[in-house]
Amino acid sequence: MTTIFKSPLDLAASVGQRLGESEWLTIDQDRINLFADATGDHQWIHVDPVKAKDGPFGVCIAHGYLTLSLVNMFLPEIVDVQGISMGVNYGCGKIRFPNTVKVGSKVRGVGELVLVEEVKGGVQATIRVTVEIEGQDRPGCVVDTISRYYPE
Repeated sequence: MTTIFKSPLDLAASVGQRLGESEWLTIDQDRINLFADATGDHQWIHVDPVKAKDGPFGVCIAHGYLTLSLVNMFLPEIVDVQGISMGVNYGCGKIRFPNTVKVGSKVRGVGELVLVEEVKGGVQATIRVTVEIEGQDRPGCVVDTISRYYPE
């Protein structure tokens, strides 16, 4: 479910609220391998299913930074800020990886609006995105994203 704001100025009234969640996404070995190729991180726990079978997780696991990068895909499914000339990913605050994301797992992002501040010419929103793993108590990633929205 996507939460829609008609203007970035409307964000402040929703601080502390859950914004919604993205669709579930299956993490397959192809996605993990492509990320390994893009980043040069070919550690066996990510890309060698035979060796990983006997490793600590029993299967390959997604890179933590792969899990983090999916937040960029999940955010537009969680929140839609309208009435802007531009939106900018300004950065991230605290990032944690409390759980491994095993190949074949389904993940989704869940957003909570943590902070809204005025900045020169716009509004800065901190949205905490929790990357849930279907069937797991602990998430794969929790990150405070920082976005800037500039009104039309």
